[in-house]
Amino acid sequence: MSLWWWLLARIVAALLAGLLAGLPFGHPAAGVALVASVVVARLLYLLRTTQRWLRGLSGAEAPEASGAWGELISLIARLQRRKQYHKRRLMRLLRELRRSTAAIPDGVVVLNPQGEILWFNRMAARLLHLRSRTDVGMRIENLMRQPEFIRYLRSGDYALPVLVTASVDADVWLQIHLVPYGDGQSLMLVRDVTRAQRLEAMRKDFVANASHELRSPLTVIAGYLETLGQDLDLDPALAAPIAEMRRQSTRMTGIIEDLLSLSRLEASGDAAERTPINVVSMLEHLRRDLVARLGQGASVQVEAASTAWLLGDEAQIHSAFANLVDNAAKYTPQGGAITLRWTSDTAGGHFSVQDTGIGIGPEHIPRLTERFYRVDPGRSRATGGSGLGLAIVKHVLQRHGATLEITSNEGRGSIFSCHFPDDRLVTESKLPQTRGAHD
Repeated sequence: MSLWWWLLARIVAALLAGLLAGLPFGHPAAGVALVASVVVARLLYLLRTTQRWLRGLSGAEAPEASGAWGELISLIARLQRRKQYHKRRLMRLLRELRRSTAAIPDGVVVLNPQGEILWFNRMAARLLHLRSRTDVGMRIENLMRQPEFIRYLRSGDYALPVLVTASVDADVWLQIHLVPYGDGQSLMLVRDVTRAQRLEAMRKDFVANASHELRSPLTVIAGYLETLGQDLDLDPALAAPIAEMRRQSTRMTGIIEDLLSLSRLEASGDAAERTPINVVSMLEHLRRDLVARLGQGASVQVEAASTAWLLGDEAQIHSAFANLVDNAAKYTPQGGAITLRWTSDTAGGHFSVQDTGIGIGPEHIPRLTERFYRVDPGRSRATGGSGLGLAIVKHVLQRHGATLEITSNEGRGSIFSCHFPDDRLVTESKLPQTRGAHD
């Protein structure tokens, strides 16, 4: 028999006993009422002591009870012990989490879906000058007002981090990366990259200064080599070495010019100007120049499916397009074909160079825009390339808000595509009075 049936049986037995006790006095109902009052009083007493115990008013000891009520109190006590165990375990994990996040060298800020601060570690407090008493619950954009960060926060595209200066010290550079998680929450990671930025600035200054200083002596060397190469009395045995030196000096001059171009692009961090450029005309010029150099070596075609003009820096766009065209010419064999395309759609403008050259392995494509990276170093040096052309293309496109897409199959050729945003296009009917040179 279960405890609840046993309790019910005891109550019924007590009521029967009260009924029997009241019969001799002629008041059986009074006997039943008296017994019922005792039973209810006991139950009320047990309920009150249990309530006080649950509220913690009578210490940690559970009230003494037997039967079903005792089993109920025992179950509650067991649940309470389990709750306290999990609470202690959760507190240990929380303390461990706080210690581990405090040891992280990066700042960590937890944001809710509204961008309000829920929590941050010590490093975030130091880097962002946050105070736990006043800043928790504040919107992060009210505390960090750098325009770059505001644009990054509202863009919704957090694939790459953003670089900003600290709000208090402009000489301190911070890299901020937002990582969405959960139900609309975000984890904001903050890293001090001041040292790396200073080293990068030193590298850029060194490359720019060294390239500038090397240009003058190289010009002198090239001039003397050209004079020696034209000397009719020169020993025939020296003709080949001098010709090779002239070729190498020309190649080194090209490398220095490319390094200076890269330095200028890196120094100008703002968006490019918006001069109208007749892309179709520019492609025709590039085609004629390439045909003049290649002769009958390869077929060069222009496919212009759009008459839209491009708004940008004409010299930089010409440099980027020319680098892509030269790159295709270097790796397209005799009898191959090179196609220059210009199209536009709702997404923007698209320029591409397609060749039927040797192609590129998929493992090389992610690194093609690195400085001096070569798929085939021996062949690249033989063709006289500087290894900086695609790096220049990447920086030019970044200044114009554009992207570079590379697709290739080994032995079947490559396609280098430049995708420009829609706001960089303008129809010929809406052109301003001042136009670019290629019109």
